[in-house]
Amino acid sequence: MKRLLTSVLLSLAATGAVLAQAWPAKPVTLLVPFPPGGSTDAIARTLSVKLQDKLGGSFVVDNRGGAGGTIGTVAVKRAAPDGYTVLVTSLGPLVIGPHLMKNIGYDPTRDLDYISVAVQAPNVLVVPAASPHRTMADVLAFMKAHPDKMSFGTSGNGSSDHITAELFWQQTGTSGLHIPYKGGGPVMTDLLGNQVDASFMNINTALPQIKAGKLRALGITAARRSPVQPDVPTLDELGIKGVQVYSWQAVAAPKGIPADIKARLHGAVVAALNAPDVKPKLLEQGFEIVANTPEQFTAFQAAEFERWKKVITDRKITAD
Repeated sequence: MKRLLTSVLLSLAATGAVLAQAWPAKPVTLLVPFPPGGSTDAIARTLSVKLQDKLGGSFVVDNRGGAGGTIGTVAVKRAAPDGYTVLVTSLGPLVIGPHLMKNIGYDPTRDLDYISVAVQAPNVLVVPAASPHRTMADVLAFMKAHPDKMSFGTSGNGSSDHITAELFWQQTGTSGLHIPYKGGGPVMTDLLGNQVDASFMNINTALPQIKAGKLRALGITAARRSPVQPDVPTLDELGIKGVQVYSWQAVAAPKGIPADIKARLHGAVVAALNAPDVKPKLLEQGFEIVANTPEQFTAFQAAEFERWKKVITDRKITAD
């Protein structure tokens, strides 16, 4: 009986090894928990082409938006950990949503295997070109003289641009008027139409309008100046400490993905991001390549999780 059990276990192990080596033997779903058209979707579609080239098989993007990305993340949690369902997400479902919503259906610290943070991009404070505020000093002087009068458009309660604004107000001892929209598109429309005073936008979203002269960039939430906007000072340079904020896109999988598939996926993601026909385009759009290890991503997620939990709690931010 003991010999039979040993034989069965060895057979199962061998079968698992063969399946892993054959991966991907069928289409792999890159699940994006947001609608098409955003930064996360763009990164997923870039990766899908390069992963297919690197690993063979087919990599198909599946957009399942809703509830700030939590619906799609639940779907990944429930998927088999066999390498055929991969999550391409932003920071929202992993470090923000869990603090804003109850009963989201997953625990980001326990229900996922982290593969790599793919890219990151700082936020930039922008105002319409016609705004009387030409510098950050102008903005701060106005806000201190007129609390809650300067409007800040965001893509929704608890979004990256919203919590950046909240952190900015906290660190500068000011207060603005929060105007939540249903996505970044409407914010841009009203900024360009002078219907809202300012916004902390992802630099890759704002960059085309900054270059076109329709938006004015006053400060960036990065550790250093961006190569695509070298004349825009960091908030730290402007004396505003503690407001280094990056939006980021990352790759994860259901908990328990086989170690060798995880390693192959990670290697292919890193290679894709650094491909000579990919990296320069991402850099031109304002993205910074991260491509870190699963271990680094796990530690980073834990730190970001606690950081935004404190901001959300301190500022009493809700999803409503």
